[in-house]
Amino acid sequence: MEGLAESTCAALDRDGGLARALPGFRPRAAQQALAAAIAGTLADRGELLAEAGTGTGKTYAYLVPLLLHGARAVVSTGTRALQDQLFHRDLPRVRQALGVGLRAVMLKGRSNYLCLYRLEKARDTAGAGERRARLDALAGFARASRDGDLSAADGLPEDSPLWPQVTSTIDNCLGGECPFWGECFVVKARQAAQAADLVVVNHHLLLADLALKEEGFGEILPGADAFVLDEAHQLPDLAAQFFGARLGARQLSELGRDLLRECAGVDGALASLQPVCEGLEQACREARLALARYSPRAAGQRVVGQAPAMQALEGIRTALAELATALSPLEAAAAGLAAGGERARVFQERLQAWIAAADGGGDVEAGVDTHPDEAGSGGTGSGAGEVCWLEAGERGFVLHRTPLDVSGPLKRYRERSAAAWVFTSATLAVGGGFDHVARRLGLEAPRTLLAPSPFDWAHQALCYLPPDLPDPASPGHVAAMLEAITPVLEASGGRAFVLFTSHRALQAAAAMLDAGPWPLFVQGRAPRQALLEGFRASGNGVLLGAASFWEGVDVAGDALSVVVIDRLPFASPDDPVLEARLNAIRDAGGNPFRDEQLPAAVIALKQGVGRLIRTLEDRGVLVLCDPRLVSRPYGRLFLGSLPPMPRTREVADVQAFFSPAAFQPAFARGDDDEDPGH
Repeated sequence: MEGLAESTCAALDRDGGLARALPGFRPRAAQQALAAAIAGTLADRGELLAEAGTGTGKTYAYLVPLLLHGARAVVSTGTRALQDQLFHRDLPRVRQALGVGLRAVMLKGRSNYLCLYRLEKARDTAGAGERRARLDALAGFARASRDGDLSAADGLPEDSPLWPQVTSTIDNCLGGECPFWGECFVVKARQAAQAADLVVVNHHLLLADLALKEEGFGEILPGADAFVLDEAHQLPDLAAQFFGARLGARQLSELGRDLLRECAGVDGALASLQPVCEGLEQACREARLALARYSPRAAGQRVVGQAPAMQALEGIRTALAELATALSPLEAAAAGLAAGGERARVFQERLQAWIAAADGGGDVEAGVDTHPDEAGSGGTGSGAGEVCWLEAGERGFVLHRTPLDVSGPLKRYRERSAAAWVFTSATLAVGGGFDHVARRLGLEAPRTLLAPSPFDWAHQALCYLPPDLPDPASPGHVAAMLEAITPVLEASGGRAFVLFTSHRALQAAAAMLDAGPWPLFVQGRAPRQALLEGFRASGNGVLLGAASFWEGVDVAGDALSVVVIDRLPFASPDDPVLEARLNAIRDAGGNPFRDEQLPAAVIALKQGVGRLIRTLEDRGVLVLCDPRLVSRPYGRLFLGSLPPMPRTREVADVQAFFSPAAFQPAFARGDDDEDPGH
């Protein structure tokens, strides 16, 4: 559809609709190239993988052709925060600039909407006091709200213990049996989505919809002619969660609490159910203690082979069976009790399936190699194509069954949809190629596009590789790294993110920097948003962060001028899911390090680097503290995948970069393949 591509580029040009309507809008060649590629994909209902470097303006690049095309579309973002920003800020601006009146709605997962039935049950058992007052306030919110989105409810933070009590899950929703079905906010939101031209969702909801359709159940989202997935690098790992199965202590405890609330008004129900619900809660407590001895993520085979763990799991299975038996004569009395009986039976089946699958694995010899150049191997407790594993901690446990490869179901859904599919992110390519992400998404011959960042990396940024650092596995690496970056922080006046691949290294660094001259903000000491706000306000802060600060964090301007990364972000090969995936690649004749560990680490590093330069006015220094970048052959792939910024091994160049004259020395550019170490 040449006309769509032409009108799209015209709207994004110097004299186009966006330039006229949006103050400060600047035409960008990369943005127009991306928008034209998306327009072509919409026209022939094809598939596009597009990496759009930071600052490209990819949101406008896909909104403009979608709105001009006019077909029914679903846009999915990586997080609810991005979803809100897209729907409430970006979409209205573009729609007004283009003069397009398409109907657009935002659809969130059911856990974001107030459940009127569960609110009523919570109020029935609340008694008096502060909890009752808050529930009454939510009842007032329900009467005034049009959509029931709890993000708009005053005095209810997302970590409030009330949140799960007044929202539903797929496990506890009564569906058409609910007395509030006609007033249900979730039902109304889905009805609005069915009637809309453009639906904005997040990946969690999109994948929940795909998982339901894969199992043959009803759809949440409307059929669409086009799907655009922003932050698409997150999709394969998220999809593995949704196409798998899980059973955790929280689900089991909530089942017991929900059933006790349902007993009101049913003769004899409380007397019958209270002992067995208490028995289930006791079985969960015993399982928490028995399973806490394992590592936070342990392969299922290593759990089922241990008597204490099996006794604990058998205790849960017995408690669920006793609960189902006690519920059987009561289910006809109330829809909530009937739903609880079904939940108990489903949980029994999940537990039995996990034990059987975990116990059936183990034909691979155990043992793990921790060096990233060689893939770890070991028994995973897996069935064909999946891995069973335990997530354990002081507060609870979750039993997971996770598929190793989600490319099949993702491909089947795309083929059934007969729609256009656009996957975009700032970090999809590895060494300029898309083979890794295409394989994981099940894309066989997609269009691809590399839309470079418009930033002037040669002058806005500098990459510093400190010399003489020890191997990251060395006990002295953290101390040596901090010694190496101290002159950098002195030159920049703080204003730095120091990003770690492990919480252990982060805490060690925090202990060493606590007495330093810069305000210190440490992940875990406060909520993420509070840390970011304090960092921005400080003017010279140093923030220490792990995984959650590597992406989705935007600090523009002078507040952030240095990003330090402690080591290359290779995932731990003794993680049970990765371990099983590496074994599967090896069994298929592939090279686990080359085919999985290396490209995944490159994409993760690009995410961390992306925190540094966020606008055309930003300037900053990237400090990479892993000597393997220059000592190992694969270091070239990492460096060659980063933006084309100059590189140096001299701290004097960093000091010159931050000098008042902003001296820019003539050292080697970052895209010089002849000498990646300089």
